[in-house]
Amino acid sequence: MLVGTVLSMFCVVVNLSGTDLTHFSIALLMLGVGWNFLFVGGTTLLTETYRVEEKAKTQAFNDFLMFATITAASASAGTLQYAFGWRTVNIGVTPVIAVVLISLIWLKRRRQSTVSALVSL
Repeated sequence: MLVGTVLSMFCVVVNLSGTDLTHFSIALLMLGVGWNFLFVGGTTLLTETYRVEEKAKTQAFNDFLMFATITAASASAGTLQYAFGWRTVNIGVTPVIAVVLISLIWLKRRRQSTVSALVSL
């Protein structure tokens, strides 16, 4: 997931550096690969949060929320770009990426402290 956040930030940097076809191509590649790393990692993390009997409902609810969010984001992308501009939309996504990065760091530290506590027993 860390690779996904780095690729997403790289996508923003490329988007802010120009609007040529090359910029769009590189940014879309970074966005797609980064999104896939985050999607697979997030789905894997989800499997650690529920009991076996909750599997179907939890995964279905996760898929619903994820695809509803993707639909809303896709539907609003053009309006946001028209209203605020290319630069603002790209800068506006950086706090979301930062929250994901901070959450990953927090999770890693929490898991390390849990492992340390188990080892010291």
